[in-house]
Amino acid sequence: MEMSDVNDYILAHSDNEGALLSALNRDANVNLLYPRMLSGHLQGRILKMFCRMLRPKRVLEIGTYTAYATLCMAEGMEEGTKIHTIEINDEMEDFIQKYVSQSPHREKIEVHYGDAMEIIPKLGGTFDMVFIDANKRFYSAYYDLVFPMVRPGGLILADNTLWDGKVTEEHVPSADKQTLGILAFNDKIKADERVEKVILPLRDGLTMIWKK
Repeated sequence: MEMSDVNDYILAHSDNEGALLSALNRDANVNLLYPRMLSGHLQGRILKMFCRMLRPKRVLEIGTYTAYATLCMAEGMEEGTKIHTIEINDEMEDFIQKYVSQSPHREKIEVHYGDAMEIIPKLGGTFDMVFIDANKRFYSAYYDLVFPMVRPGGLILADNTLWDGKVTEEHVPSADKQTLGILAFNDKIKADERVEKVILPLRDGLTMIWKK
């Protein structure tokens, strides 16, 4: 059986993504330059399930992009909770608002535009869950910044940690800052005894990091 057949079977036997997310997915594939950057059906259902299980009151997402993952996490969160999501590219605002405004979970979502390194300290408080899916060069910096803000027993998720398999290449060019950033981050997490961690071979790699 081909891997694509396995993926099709998985999706056929998992919850549907729903009309709003399906429309967002189509819109992104037609109108955006890098549509494969959005989380997609399977990862979206997994993110929702994490929120169902963890029942976070406060979530931080670094890297909104289309808000696909944002909407999935908001689906799994209870009423009265909040997800703060940060997008550096303000040209995405119209796209993001188009779909967030249609969601029945829009009251749970607060979108911030700008540099995450500047915005995160201003948010204050603690987070139950953090999803890192932004510039790969800065993953380690994001991690160091948010770690003190994550409660013990909280979960940090980092996307794209297998980076198209480039993490296994013997020689990574010094100009490839994204791959080097992911390699440094993966090594950093492996060595961090304050957390338990596991990389899931989901899409492009999703690392689960549980704070002790």
